[in-house]
Amino acid sequence: MRYYFQLLFLAGLSLFLFTCASTTPPIVDEVGAPVETGIAKFETVLLGGVEQSILIRTHDPANPVLLFLHGGPGSPETPVVVHFNRELEKHFVVVNWDQRGAGKSFSRKIPKESFTIDQFIEDTHQLVTWLKQRFNHEKIFLVGHSWGSALGTFVIERYPEDFHAYVGVGQIVDLPRNELLTYEFVLEQARLTENRKAIRQLEKIGYPENGEYRGGLKSTALQRKWLARFGGFWYGESSMKSMIQVYNRSPEYTSLDMLKFVKGAQRSLILLKDEVMGINLIEQVPAVQVPVYFMIGRHDYIASFILAEEYFQHLQAPYKEFIWFDASAHSPPFEEPDKFNRLMIDKVLTEKPLPTP
Repeated sequence: MRYYFQLLFLAGLSLFLFTCASTTPPIVDEVGAPVETGIAKFETVLLGGVEQSILIRTHDPANPVLLFLHGGPGSPETPVVVHFNRELEKHFVVVNWDQRGAGKSFSRKIPKESFTIDQFIEDTHQLVTWLKQRFNHEKIFLVGHSWGSALGTFVIERYPEDFHAYVGVGQIVDLPRNELLTYEFVLEQARLTENRKAIRQLEKIGYPENGEYRGGLKSTALQRKWLARFGGFWYGESSMKSMIQVYNRSPEYTSLDMLKFVKGAQRSLILLKDEVMGINLIEQVPAVQVPVYFMIGRHDYIASFILAEEYFQHLQAPYKEFIWFDASAHSPPFEEPDKFNRLMIDKVLTEKPLPTP
């Protein structure tokens, strides 16, 4: 009987966790008082025929709009942006979007054939158009992280009139070359530290060919495990632990949302893998008509800083600036948030070009 009641309790607890609504903290001032003009709300927007979730947070709806494009594909970053980059909400209308099939936007009803780079570009354009109309702005600011940096680069090339500036973080450039560089880094670190287990497993995986390992996604996951261990994913163990804690404690994501996160990430990676592995921005996007800032972690081997530097030198833009984050790997906004926030406010926002007449 006791066991029966324990099962009932656990079932009830699980049901509660899966059905309770996600929330986001209210906008408050320095003393914790509510800001009357503040906005802190989730909205659902129809993009490319699919309902998709966004979170809007700001102290003042008259602020310029800043849209974050998350990584993955399929790995939303809403909880960490809210946690680490809340200072931006005083100066921007900060918008986090769970892209098609990701996180809160996950649904197996979304057609598999719609998972194409062109469709994600169109989804982004429709969202930007909606945001411009909603907040009465001619242009917005765009931040792209990891996969979002490739998507963002394609978007600003196709729709430059929509943007004040673009900020590339963990900037993707050429994924086949990138995978080779990240594998060589991990194998070198394994040998330098005489980590026999790492050496054995990495040599068994073998060098990637055209960006892919013989063992497929399982081999990629194993390589990423050692990459994280050797500091090429997060710079310092504390950064990785703090990120995990933020997701676990986030009011923005319920247990059901986290389950959808995992399912969406897996599905997105599988459906977009072939097309994503063909990305080569040096060839595909040699020039843009939008001011560009690259904010790059000095230790990033997920999206190689070597390739980011190379692409920056090739890229033609009306204005461009390369900024190093010395204590970061792949995620400067979350590894060095104070520096990232100040640069966004004091540099990117301040240097905003005048609106087109």
